[in-house]
Amino acid sequence: MNQDLKSYLNGARRVVIKVGSNVLTTKNGLNLNLISSLSRQISNLMNQGLELIFVSSGAMASGVKKLGLPGRPEEIPKRQAVAAVGQAGLMMEYEKAFERFNIKVAQILLTSEDLNHRRRYLNSRNTINTLLSWKVVPIINENDTIMVEEIKLGDNDNLSAMITLLMDAQLLINLTDIDGLYDCDPRKNPGAKLLSVVSTIGKDIVRIAGDIPGTLGTGGMLSKVQAARKVTAAGIPMVIANGEAPDILLRLFEGESPGTFFVPNKEKLASRKCWIAFTLKPKGILRIDDGAAEAVLKNGKSLLPSGITDVEGEFGVGASVCFATKEEEPFGCGLVNYSSLEIRKIRGLKSNRIKEILGNKPYDEVIHRDNLVITR
Repeated sequence: MNQDLKSYLNGARRVVIKVGSNVLTTKNGLNLNLISSLSRQISNLMNQGLELIFVSSGAMASGVKKLGLPGRPEEIPKRQAVAAVGQAGLMMEYEKAFERFNIKVAQILLTSEDLNHRRRYLNSRNTINTLLSWKVVPIINENDTIMVEEIKLGDNDNLSAMITLLMDAQLLINLTDIDGLYDCDPRKNPGAKLLSVVSTIGKDIVRIAGDIPGTLGTGGMLSKVQAARKVTAAGIPMVIANGEAPDILLRLFEGESPGTFFVPNKEKLASRKCWIAFTLKPKGILRIDDGAAEAVLKNGKSLLPSGITDVEGEFGVGASVCFATKEEEPFGCGLVNYSSLEIRKIRGLKSNRIKEILGNKPYDEVIHRDNLVITR
């Protein structure tokens, strides 16, 4: 086993496990044998003292097959109805599977509104912490039955990363239908090589992942790599492994190295900064000059109006906004002290001119360092 992975596993006490639709469903419906296997493995690990949080896909796929539909409906009301049917069946099977080991489960359905609102975010954490203290397995999914685009989390790969950060977990395990991240699609190329360790998620890794799509679920390999980018940036490792492999979870904790291990940053982000960086939905982009970028990146400074060259999007005070130079991808984000309208008026100016332009000056900074996170 990779020694870095071994040290993280030995130190892990709280782990998030995500399992995808491709693993959980067959052409005849839910994969009951796999649900039985996962419940046995999770109960075994809980008996070893681990706290386990389960992010489960499968509601939509289960509902489609349960209703005998040819595929996912296009219309949102029908998709929501299908998810409602599938979620009920999914939880019933989990409850029966875990009951064999005298373990109770709890269903938690979330939308991005629940995680974007700071008080609801903390309430969610408190609820899950209470369930864990009761030795109950939280089974978490996106609330597809009320989902609309504005409150959509995206997919359960993204949700699992958010939950990992929310709960200060020490490891995220993403179970899918292939062994891990390959250098090309192994379903098309027999010579594909498994990448057992990814130290840096650069453009090459993103490109490789983008060429390996999913099938039944919404998230292909790219969404898994994007989830890995979030948690590793916060100092938390992630493993992608084959959920259909026998005793995959037990083998992982017994010292084997199946799948792909994503090495985390050495410095761990504080919980609130994780929320700002990876949970809040950015409402716009501030374009900044090279001097401001250097001050923020290398010198740990706040973002001042003098370094801002342009404002993209419309947003109010306190919104999450990304920042980047020229046409580059954003490399950080933060909570703004001024609205987009106000920033357009003061961009490029020294802080001592804010009151002259706006009539008041509550802050020198557009984004204070305490509310700013570097994400690249």
